[in-house]
Amino acid sequence: MSAPEASSQFSFPREEEKILEFWREIDAFQTSLKLSEGRKPFTFFDGPPFCTGLPHHGHLLAGTIKDIITRYAHNTGHYVERRAGWDTHGLPIENMIDKSLNIKGREDVLAMGIDKYNAECRAIVMSCASDWHTTVERLGRWIDFDNDYKTLDASFMESVWWVFKQLHTKGRVYRGLKVMPFSTGLETTLSNHESQQNYMDVSDPTVIVAFPLKSDPKVSLIAFTTTPWTLPSNCALCVNADFEYVKIKDGETGNFYILLESCLGSLYKNLKTAKFEIVEKIKATDLVGLEYEPIFDFYEPQLKDAAWRVIADSYVTSTTGTGIVHNAPAYGVDDYRVCLKYKIFAPGGFVPMPVKDNGVFDETVGPFAGMYVKDADKDIAKNIKARGRLVRQGTEVHSYPFCYRSNTPLLYRAVHSWFVRVEDVTEKLLASNAETHWVPDFVKDKRFGNWLEGSRDWCVSRSRFWGTPIPLWVSEDFEEVVCVGSIAELEELTGATGITDLHRDSIDHLTIPSRQGKGVLRRVDEVLDCWFESGSMPYAQKHYPFENKELFEQNFPADFISEGIDQTRGWFYTLIVLSTLLFDKPAWRNLIASGLVLAEDGKKMSKSLKNYPDPNVILDTYGADSLRLYLINSPVVRAETLRFRQDGVKDVISRVLLPWYNAFRFFETQVQVLKKDAGVEFMFDSARKSSNTMDRWMLASVQSLIKFVREEMTAYRLYTVVPRLLSMIDQLTNWYVRFNRRRLKGENGTEDAVDALNTLYEVLLTMSRLMAPFTPFLTENMYQSLKGYLPENFFEGDSRSVHFVPFPEVREEYFDTVIERAMSRMQAVIELGRVTRERVNISLKTPLLELVVVHPSAEYLDDLRTLSSYITEELNLRNLVLTSDEDAYGIKYRAVADYKKLGTKLRKELPRVKNALPNISSADVKAAQTAGTLLVDGVALDSDDFNIVRFFDALSLKDENKKYEEANDREVIVLLDVEIHEELMQEGMARDVVNRVQRLRKKAGLTPVDDVVYHYQISEDPDGALASLFQTQADFLLRSLKQELLPMPVKTAELLAEEEHEINDSKFTLILLR
Repeated sequence: MSAPEASSQFSFPREEEKILEFWREIDAFQTSLKLSEGRKPFTFFDGPPFCTGLPHHGHLLAGTIKDIITRYAHNTGHYVERRAGWDTHGLPIENMIDKSLNIKGREDVLAMGIDKYNAECRAIVMSCASDWHTTVERLGRWIDFDNDYKTLDASFMESVWWVFKQLHTKGRVYRGLKVMPFSTGLETTLSNHESQQNYMDVSDPTVIVAFPLKSDPKVSLIAFTTTPWTLPSNCALCVNADFEYVKIKDGETGNFYILLESCLGSLYKNLKTAKFEIVEKIKATDLVGLEYEPIFDFYEPQLKDAAWRVIADSYVTSTTGTGIVHNAPAYGVDDYRVCLKYKIFAPGGFVPMPVKDNGVFDETVGPFAGMYVKDADKDIAKNIKARGRLVRQGTEVHSYPFCYRSNTPLLYRAVHSWFVRVEDVTEKLLASNAETHWVPDFVKDKRFGNWLEGSRDWCVSRSRFWGTPIPLWVSEDFEEVVCVGSIAELEELTGATGITDLHRDSIDHLTIPSRQGKGVLRRVDEVLDCWFESGSMPYAQKHYPFENKELFEQNFPADFISEGIDQTRGWFYTLIVLSTLLFDKPAWRNLIASGLVLAEDGKKMSKSLKNYPDPNVILDTYGADSLRLYLINSPVVRAETLRFRQDGVKDVISRVLLPWYNAFRFFETQVQVLKKDAGVEFMFDSARKSSNTMDRWMLASVQSLIKFVREEMTAYRLYTVVPRLLSMIDQLTNWYVRFNRRRLKGENGTEDAVDALNTLYEVLLTMSRLMAPFTPFLTENMYQSLKGYLPENFFEGDSRSVHFVPFPEVREEYFDTVIERAMSRMQAVIELGRVTRERVNISLKTPLLELVVVHPSAEYLDDLRTLSSYITEELNLRNLVLTSDEDAYGIKYRAVADYKKLGTKLRKELPRVKNALPNISSADVKAAQTAGTLLVDGVALDSDDFNIVRFFDALSLKDENKKYEEANDREVIVLLDVEIHEELMQEGMARDVVNRVQRLRKKAGLTPVDDVVYHYQISEDPDGALASLFQTQADFLLRSLKQELLPMPVKTAELLAEEEHEINDSKFTLILLR
């Protein structure tokens, strides 16, 4: 691949597309895998996304993190299989088919035929795969789409069956009637972890209903509910046995009500003005067993002997409602449990369940039949009111769970389901989690650990069609159950042959002869939760244990996985549950949990709201490298949220990528200049040693960076690595290149130029290798040019791509903590000087006489002395004064105390100290720095009680004629002489002229090696300052421009460019001639 053309119109996206084409030409990803065969494996599991929708920024974030870690693993000597996977079953696919075919429920599917329905699902399941492939490739992520796994493949499904049979054999699978989250939109149960994924704040109706006692119909128990639709199923009222209740007489109606005294506020808005009388206090135990009049009589024949009485349980609280809870056992977890305990219904007995799968009331509830339950709330309230049983009604805003797929309100509903027993292995799950490493670590113990501690048995059955069928064949009474764990076993048990597909339409007709004389066993109706499939992917993607048994067992658990933090209740959870139940170990060793990417307004990204930019538009406009850096240098890598800003991606180009690329292009240009001016062909010499301080600092800094990156990447802490990498790019562009431009241009001689170019080259090459996992495109772009300056066989093996060469090793011989310390101090002084100039509004173009650096440490000043020329040049100074003579420059000391902290220690003496401390002399405070104590009005303060601050006191200057501006960073004080000296002004004007000539060259489209002639022509010069400038600063102009700037003669040569300029009150024209 040839180097990119230098151009002011350099386009990162277009250059990235060239790199993509280069990778295709050399089959880069597959080549890298072949090159790494035989290395130690690094195992990575890719969580399977649904490919029925286009990838969004959250997917790109996850993909970037995975790509960085796996590229790094490859570059540090591992073989890294990266296999794409697809979640192809479940509700998202069925939803799409239901909408397209206008299917309203199960009956429609059965009428159509499961075979035809599943054929429709299969037809669209990979509809967006090509779009995913295009976007993921454009992002720069290397992953194998040709060897992908799909949850619909028979081999995958067979391994899922094997997993299920292992659990069944261990006695962990059972069928039970439980109140579960139920989606009426999808007509199926959801698992508990799925029900937690989509809470919304909603306004629901509230009613307080009267239940007259049969023994005294004038007295009513009153209960509060936000789900009036459950009242037709009421079977009991529940109190708390530890509470004491009150009977009140309502002043307005004369009715008698029983409720908790602490809950009177739910009955009366203003208790001070409310008209009621507490008639009696009643222990809850005296209420238990009392019978009341049912609110509806729909189920009187079935329930009259056991229902409609008061029961007790501790789940009833005193903070909401009335302290009395209405129980509808089919629609509440606690309701079901407590009613069963009090024998309101017998195990396996009748429970009122009038709500159908689609959320519509059946015909058993008379006037409400055919109504959707949430729509029926108002009609039920009206009905109760008409019969005099409604005490209060209103609305309440509260957080309510919605189906995360259909966005319909979830109902809690008793259903017969298949469960995996999990609750009794909580300690094992926590032990497995303890063996894992999480980034950030707080998610491991808090968010995920807490979720594991509350684990409940997992409902794995779904009453759907497109999924992995539950491999259970049962008798009609469910007493005989056979679990099938493989295709071979199914063929053996059923007598069928040639089974190649395991979907419902292919196996539901197969029967197994009963061994207990019960005829034939038929497969249960349900399919597996698709989370069960994704949790089985470590085994199923390898078709374990039917194939790759030894390979899998050698490489399990995975070295690394990563997804969004929301997967603590999704994929991470199902992975660890299954791996613990199967192998008593976690499924992964290292995990990065990323935060959520939100729209710029802080809301969830929504296609319908169009509140975020299309990822492909971002990639085409700004390029993948800028998007990758933007995402991974943000709070999301610390599991926090990111409000996506398009301008943030753009800023990465201007602040990081463009300066870095310009440093690379500057190197390329100066290599050409070296060849033109000195006849030297540059070739990198890794053994060449430079004595220049900044060269040694730059190389030492890069080695420190390599050491840091290796340590932190081993710990998977991207949030520490990326800022350090970007800081190094800043050090390279804004410090090294900026401060060494003259050296790099050859102004200090050829040997020094070669030293500087050799240093710059080594840093550029090393940074391209360091940054390759993070910005794969730009690093490849630069490497393709940089490798041309390497000696033959510099890298062992195939070095056609930067992604084929190894990650840099640490060269400890480059370490130099003294130089790194000195440079850090120099940078601090320069930053203070810049800040001071900005504060007094004197630009860097204006030369100033001196900067005084005051510090008590001789070491500190010696460090600066070795770099003094850089300080004076950068800050445009004539002199740099380095001194520890604080008295001469008016440096004083004062003590500052934390009075809040001191207050607890000194108590009554604090006011004395507070008044006296400001009056302590500078000398006493300075002495306390050594002594470690300070006496303040007779009170001794320890060094921990106060801080010592050095400051500048202009009135204490020995030289009263000096005019200094001060700045400090709590370690060093700098004093900048801000007086303008006329003799220095011409130097500043001369620099300005040089800048204007260089800008004019650039405007004319010239390169540094193009020969031109420079002329000037003065048009206005009232005080002669400009003419004087061209004479007195001729030597400086010659050094800077490398040729003379002469008065304009008669134009005899080709005019390249001319431009009029103004400096102060003088005007002149610059002319460039061929």
